[in-house]
Amino acid sequence: MNPVELETQIDMPRAEVFAYLADIARWPEFTDHFLVNWHLTSEETVGQGAGARFRIHRRLDRYSWADLTFADVQSRGRILARGRNGKFNRSRWIVVVEVDDEAGGSRVRLSVETAPKLPTDRLMEAVTFTKHYHRRRWGKAMRRLRSILEDGEGRGTPATISGGARKPATGSPLRAA
Repeated sequence: MNPVELETQIDMPRAEVFAYLADIARWPEFTDHFLVNWHLTSEETVGQGAGARFRIHRRLDRYSWADLTFADVQSRGRILARGRNGKFNRSRWIVVVEVDDEAGGSRVRLSVETAPKLPTDRLMEAVTFTKHYHRRRWGKAMRRLRSILEDGEGRGTPATISGGARKPATGSPLRAA
């Protein structure tokens, strides 16, 4: 699929917007209307290597689980996330987020691209209008991101690591005496 490219302007400094987006545990706050059941894949949620697994909420989609991992996080405002979805996780997808300085705030550009492996996967992507689906859902996510960062409203629940505390510093009741 050709990339779906969206952008929005946020009235906040670039560093604050980038810090928010560089934490994958916060992505469910603005994408929970179509990406559900988030599970973090590592304790570290910020920067390169941070990842999550989730379901893409779609009607009639039997293979809805997907994953996304931050492959490259650059301090100058670029996040490259790679993942897989679809049947047997055959289809690759790439999400690129760029945050630039703009007069009076920041400009956030998002690009989502899928690469189905087999001809049958490409056919299913065409039949299910995947490009239109991504444009609509990610467009709403960008609007929610703007309202969360500017107004503090419309915030969903962030993802957490299941299983409780893992380090003594996090308040685990199982400390050695």
